[in-house]
Amino acid sequence: MNIDYIIKIAGPMLEGARTTVLLFLIVIVLSIPLGMLVTLMAKSSIKPLAWIAHMYIYVMRGTPLLLQLLFFCFGLPQIPVIGQYLVLDRFVAASLGFILNYGAYFAEIFRGGLLSIDKGQHEAAQVLGLSKWQTLRKVILAQMFRVALPAVANESITLVKDTALLYAVAVPELLNYAKTAVNRDFTVTPFVVAGVIYLLMTLILTLFFKALEKRFKFE
Repeated sequence: MNIDYIIKIAGPMLEGARTTVLLFLIVIVLSIPLGMLVTLMAKSSIKPLAWIAHMYIYVMRGTPLLLQLLFFCFGLPQIPVIGQYLVLDRFVAASLGFILNYGAYFAEIFRGGLLSIDKGQHEAAQVLGLSKWQTLRKVILAQMFRVALPAVANESITLVKDTALLYAVAVPELLNYAKTAVNRDFTVTPFVVAGVIYLLMTLILTLFFKALEKRFKFE
């Protein structure tokens, strides 16, 4: 493996990695609160809200992420009457698809965390005189986050790998630059370099979540 060649292709590939990291940060920052909101809607006593939340989760989890990306990038502008107002930048459209998809998965993770909490916790909070909001914030959500943390970590690592789907909607990212270099130079070295970059990103995430689990004394 030629070191000079690796240095030559490293610049463009790191540029692609920057897009990958940017998408990851946008999706994580927006999809986790969205997932929490959808979880609370699904548990709401207001039936229309619960129905909308369940339908949203069902649709986003029941269809491929790639199909959703294609719809947001190429399908939205084709909608009659309003389609002309829904022409989005390709990266923005793909980000929207990722956020909605991962929001549904995080909602299910948080729902599982809530179900794991004993109902006696609610009764104990009432005995202590806590309001519903105080019970939710100080007792329920704190424990739910601790339980859900390993699943959130796993989903976050999956997100890093799923960012390669940007390639399918023609957004230049890490895999796109690697494929271009492979076709141009007739060598698989760019794929190896791309694999190493993905591994480094997932390693950093793994170490981060391990530190978080240790911080909250999950183990």
